[in-house]
Amino acid sequence: MSELITADLVDLDLSADTKESAARSLAARMAAAGRVTDLDGFLADVAAREEQMPTGLDGGIGIPHCRSEHVTEPTLAFGRSTVRIDFGAPDGPADLIFLIAAPAGADSDHLTILSSLARSLMDTAFTDALRSADEPERVAALIRGDEQEAVPGEAVPGEVAPGQTVRATTEAPQATAAETPQAPTAPFRIVAVTSCPTGIAHTYMAAESLERAAAEVGVELVVETQGSAGFDKLPAATIAAADAVILAHDVQVRDKGRFAGKPTVDVGVKAGINRPAELVAEAREKAARGETSAPADGPEEVSAPMDAGAAAGDGFGTRLRTWLMTGVSYMVPFVAAGGLLIALAFAIGGYEIAGAKSVADHFVWTETASWAALLFQIGGAAFTFLVPVLAGYIAYGMADRPGLVPGFVGGFIATTIKAGFLGGLVAGLIAGAVVMGIQRFSVPASLRGIMPVVVIPLISSAVVGFLMFVVIGKPIASAQKSMTDWLNGLSGANAVILGVILGLMMCFDLGGPVNKVAYAFATGGIAASDPSTGSLKIMAAVMAAGMVPPLAMALATTVRGRLFTKAERENGKAAWVLGASFISEGAIPFAAADPLRVIPSAMAGGAVTGALSMVFDCTLRAPHGGIFVVPLIGQAFLYLLAVVAGTAVSAGLVIFLKGLRKTARPESDTAPATDPTATGTTGDESKVAVAV
Repeated sequence: MSELITADLVDLDLSADTKESAARSLAARMAAAGRVTDLDGFLADVAAREEQMPTGLDGGIGIPHCRSEHVTEPTLAFGRSTVRIDFGAPDGPADLIFLIAAPAGADSDHLTILSSLARSLMDTAFTDALRSADEPERVAALIRGDEQEAVPGEAVPGEVAPGQTVRATTEAPQATAAETPQAPTAPFRIVAVTSCPTGIAHTYMAAESLERAAAEVGVELVVETQGSAGFDKLPAATIAAADAVILAHDVQVRDKGRFAGKPTVDVGVKAGINRPAELVAEAREKAARGETSAPADGPEEVSAPMDAGAAAGDGFGTRLRTWLMTGVSYMVPFVAAGGLLIALAFAIGGYEIAGAKSVADHFVWTETASWAALLFQIGGAAFTFLVPVLAGYIAYGMADRPGLVPGFVGGFIATTIKAGFLGGLVAGLIAGAVVMGIQRFSVPASLRGIMPVVVIPLISSAVVGFLMFVVIGKPIASAQKSMTDWLNGLSGANAVILGVILGLMMCFDLGGPVNKVAYAFATGGIAASDPSTGSLKIMAAVMAAGMVPPLAMALATTVRGRLFTKAERENGKAAWVLGASFISEGAIPFAAADPLRVIPSAMAGGAVTGALSMVFDCTLRAPHGGIFVVPLIGQAFLYLLAVVAGTAVSAGLVIFLKGLRKTARPESDTAPATDPTATGTTGDESKVAVAV
């Protein structure tokens, strides 16, 4: 295995002025060294990681990182910027840029090295040495740990075991002969968990930052880092002896119930990096007040997985959207698999294949019709899970695993009474609410063990089943039927207006929550065994509009390349394929760099395409596929015409808006023109860009 970083991967005069161009410059060095096989594919993975959370850290540090199938071995490239670059850090732009690339199946040994680097970045002596070094070889040696910068009064940090850190304590001074021995005072003890979506950098930085803050005030602290290298659970005895708990995480804390009954500070991982001293102080204050996360003799308080790391001020609307998106995200793979199988069956055997006998009773290996029937029936089987999965995982997002049983039961009942997609939404919300209500009751210790496996599933399923069968199920089914009839009757101006709205939604956040709401609405309509014509039109409009943003950016970079950076022109080449495949996220790099011009342009084109698709009466039975499912599209030529028209509108508008700038970007990226939005973000750092 090669060394993590070599002199060839160090750039002491990095001239890039945006985080995108900085990542490309450093990634190009990785590609030249044979460690990245597909430069554009890797940069797309880096951009997707940036969408989850800014990677800038206090102290002038930017640490873009990701795990990617385009990386052959764990690699780190370093750049020292001559002009500081904005990576979203609270204290301003960065001059030390670390690009970390890990293979999709990176081994724990190398991930431990990466975590050690993350910890080193919290050491000012280390960063000062990087700023003063004048040779790439020395910088590479410092990062590898071949050289250590000694700091008066400080010991050189030791190695860290994968998945868990050592205790941070303050050494007590040695007593002199003249001093009177004092009885030792037990230190305040804290256990902590840190985790981030990628599990490479922020996880370990937060751990290091918390350890240092604890050591400064004489607090004994043990951290469990739930990172990519796996994790070692804190010993039960250590947790039992702890006076307080700090959870700094952006993904679900695994086995969170271990900490029930302890004073708990629950924040995002960035808080663990940026304000560790405040968290330690807050933990001590909660312990002094006797404030605990759940009563020691009551039922365990279960935090919904999708609430992990949520801001304390998030309102009900934000939480509701998150719960619904949890269900949708789990449902979409069933929609894609089932829908494409059914669409393929129609392509092979025609629409009459829906009336074929069960292949379990009649299957002829040499008959095309039998294979088409097989695909249709497998796809239909996948579709039967759509509403139960939606309801089950909405409840899961609200109440964790106890919500799954009543959620699935309520979703299946919604299917049985023909309440459809709308019934699944309601069933999931009711199931989650019922479970959350049950969990609030205190129960005797003798019953606590059977609560999650017997009592909660029994009571919640009975309540949800009663409500769905007897109370609200039939009204919801009637509403679902009315909506279906309305969709079937759409024509003229009404259909055009709906197409415009769906097109705007698909292009607003390019794979984010608004985009996924429109997509879920469309896929929910075609999930029926016999979808209506209106539902098929909606699916066609949604996919057509979703193809527009990346295709438009690709066209714009081809027609007026001088208005875009070299990195954007390279991204434009990939955007042709992404757009044609109905992957709206292909336009994210452009929107992130210039949101005020790109997003409105994309929305305008999406609205045109959605409207035209409706006017042309285009239909689509497949929930995904882009141009590759054209044979399954009704009015295929007019459908493609709608996509082309919207692409032309978006491309023309973005070229016009960018052309209004006084100085166009030059062909060379060595001295690009100043663009006030070039280093900006989309303005919505919490957006969930689904990359499934």
